[in-house]
Amino acid sequence: MTRNRLAEETSPYLLQHKDNPVHWWPWGPEALEEARSSGKPILLSVGYAACHWCHVMAHESFEDPATGALMNELFVCIKVDREERPDIDAIYMGALQRLGEQGGWPLTMFLDSQARPYWGGTYFPPEARWGKPAFQHVLREVARIFREEPDKVRNNAELLTGILTSSRVTDRALDISDALLAELAQRMSGAIDPVHGGIAGSPKFPQWSFFWLLWRGAIRYRDDAARAAVVNTLRHVCQGGIYDHLAGGFARYSTDERWLAPHFEKMLYDNALLVDLMTEVWRETHDPLLAIRIRETIDWLLADMVADGGGLAASYDADSEGEEGKFYVWSAQEIAEVLGADDAAFFASVYDVTARGNWEGKTILNRLRNLELGSEAEERRLAELRARLLARRAMRIPPAWDDKVLADWNGLAIAALVRAATVFSRPDWLAAAERAFAIVNRHMTVSGRLRHAWRAGRAQAPATASDHANMIRAAIRPHEATPQPTHLQIARDWVDVLDRHYWRSDIGGYAQSADDTRDVIVQLASGHDEATPNANGIMIDNLVWLSLLTGEDRYRGRAEATLAAFSGDIAANLAGHTGLLAAAIDLLAPQQVAIVGAAGTGGEALVAALHSVSLPGALEHLVDAASTEGLGPSLTGKSAIDGKAAAYVCIGTECSPPVTEAADLTRLLRERRVGPKQEPV
Repeated sequence: MTRNRLAEETSPYLLQHKDNPVHWWPWGPEALEEARSSGKPILLSVGYAACHWCHVMAHESFEDPATGALMNELFVCIKVDREERPDIDAIYMGALQRLGEQGGWPLTMFLDSQARPYWGGTYFPPEARWGKPAFQHVLREVARIFREEPDKVRNNAELLTGILTSSRVTDRALDISDALLAELAQRMSGAIDPVHGGIAGSPKFPQWSFFWLLWRGAIRYRDDAARAAVVNTLRHVCQGGIYDHLAGGFARYSTDERWLAPHFEKMLYDNALLVDLMTEVWRETHDPLLAIRIRETIDWLLADMVADGGGLAASYDADSEGEEGKFYVWSAQEIAEVLGADDAAFFASVYDVTARGNWEGKTILNRLRNLELGSEAEERRLAELRARLLARRAMRIPPAWDDKVLADWNGLAIAALVRAATVFSRPDWLAAAERAFAIVNRHMTVSGRLRHAWRAGRAQAPATASDHANMIRAAIRPHEATPQPTHLQIARDWVDVLDRHYWRSDIGGYAQSADDTRDVIVQLASGHDEATPNANGIMIDNLVWLSLLTGEDRYRGRAEATLAAFSGDIAANLAGHTGLLAAAIDLLAPQQVAIVGAAGTGGEALVAALHSVSLPGALEHLVDAASTEGLGPSLTGKSAIDGKAAAYVCIGTECSPPVTEAADLTRLLRERRVGPKQEPV
C-alpha cells in the first residue's frame, strides 16, 4: 500500500502530488495524530494549483526520491491546498510573517506535534542560491533542532501561537467620520502611480479593497484626483498584458510597474472583483473600453470557467508544458504565419509585437502604447484578427484547470454577474449567476451550513466566514433585481449561522473559522485586507442592507459592533483596512433607490438614469409591480404614480418624494450620493 495518501482527495492541487515519493498526508485529525504518536515534527507544505513556484519546488524537491526519503524519515509531511483550506493557510502564513519573513507560496512551515509553528519559509531551492539555503540542509537542521533543542522549539511555538491568539490592537480607538474618510481618499490617491496607475512601484496588483474605497471617496467627496486615479488604473489594467486580449480575463498581477508582464495564472476572484469595480466605474464614465472588457471577461468566465453543474471554477495555471506563460506569448513570426504580412503588420502596430519581443524574447500582447480604442472599422478588423490568433492558440497545450467550486469566490462572481446583468440588460448573465447560486446552495450546504469547496460530487472543507459573507451578498443582489423572498430568507439564515458559530463574543468581529472547526489551533478574527475582501467588511455591508430590507435593528447593531471591534486595528493601520473603511460609509449613510413600475410607462428611462450614475454601496430595487411590498418598511407604501413609473431615493429610512422624470432622478442621485462637506482632519 502506498504511503502517499493524496490519491483519494478531490483538490486538483493535492492530486498533482499524489505520485510524489513523499508520504504526504492531507490535513486532518489522522495526520495530526500521526505526528503525536510518532514524535516527529510536522512539515507543512501549502500551495495551490495555479502557483508557478509551487510547481518549481515540486519538480526540484518533492519529485526527487532522495529528498522525499529524507522528508519521510524526519517529518510527518502534510500537504494543504490553500484555496481549499484558507483558514489553515492564514494561520501559518501569519506565523511566518511574525517571524519577519515575507509571505508567499509555496509556504513551508515546521510544526510541533500539537501543530504549533516554530519555524518556516516559502520556496527553498535544492541547492543554496539567491540567499536561500538548500532544502535538504533545512530539513536536517530543523529536525536536529527539534530533537536536540526542545526548549527552543517549545518557546518558539508558544510565542508564535500566543501572538496569533492576541494580535488585535485594543488600546487605540478611532472615530470613523466623513472628514477622516475624505482625508484618507486624498492620501490614497497620492500613493497612485500617476503614469501607469496602480500603487506606485512593482509588482502591481488590482487590489480591489483599496480601489473600491478610493472610488467611494471619489464619489462621496467629489474628489477628482481619486476619480482620475481609479480610471487611469483600470484603463491600464484593461490594455496591459495582465489582460488576455484574445480570450478575455485578467491574470492575478503584473510583475512590473507598467501592467505589461503578468504572473499568468487566472483566478476567479480577481475577475469577479474587476468586473464589479469596472461596472460601477462605467456607470459614471461610460468609457467604452470598460464596457468591452466587462463583456469579454464575462464571456470568458461563462465559456471557460463553468464547472460541472454551473458553478464557477477556481483558476487556470500560470504554467503549461513546464513553462510560465508559454500558452499566452507569441513570436512575430508565428503571428505573421497566422495573419499574413499585411494583417500582421497592422496587428503588430497595435499590440506591441516586435521581432525582439517585449518579454524574455517573446511578445505579451498589450495596447499600452495607446490606451484609446481605434475607429469602429479598425476595431472590427482587430476583432477578426484576434479570433484567428485565438483559434491558433487553441491548438497549444493549455494550462491546467482547477475546476473546484469555492463558495466564497463563487459568491463574489455571482454578485458581480448580477450587477453587470442589471446594468447592461443581459438576462443571460443573470441566468448564469442563478445557476451558480443554485449549485452552491444545493450541493455545498449541509444542515443549513455551507461547505467551502465542491468537486467530483463531494463537498469538502469546513466553511469560512467569507463563504457565508460572500454568498449572503450573492443572495441579496438578485433580491434587488427581482424581489425574491427565498433569497432573502437564505441570506438571513446564513447570517444566523455566522452569528452562532463565527462571532467572537470575547473580542468582537467574525472569525475566519467556526467555533466547531476542530483542526485549527487558533480562531483568527482579522479585519485586514487580503487579495479577496475581508469577511468583516463584506458583512458590514450585508448587515446594513438587511436592516433596510427587514427593518430589524439587530442587523445594524451587529454591523456597528463589527466596525467597533476592529477600531484599534484600523487606527494602527488605515491603509491595511480599506475594506472595513469602505463599508463604514454604508453605516454613515446607507443608501437605497427603488424604481417602482420599472417595466411600465417611463420605467426604462428611469432605469437608464439610475445606471448612468455611480452609487457604490447602494441597494437598488427595480420593481416591475406597482408597489414595493416586500422591500422593507422604509419603502412600504411607495408606488407608481398614476400608472407612471416612479423612483424613490432614500438615505437610511428617509426617502425622497416620488420622481417620474429621468433628468430629475439623475440630478437627485448626484445630490444625495455626496457626503457633507467638511474640512479634512
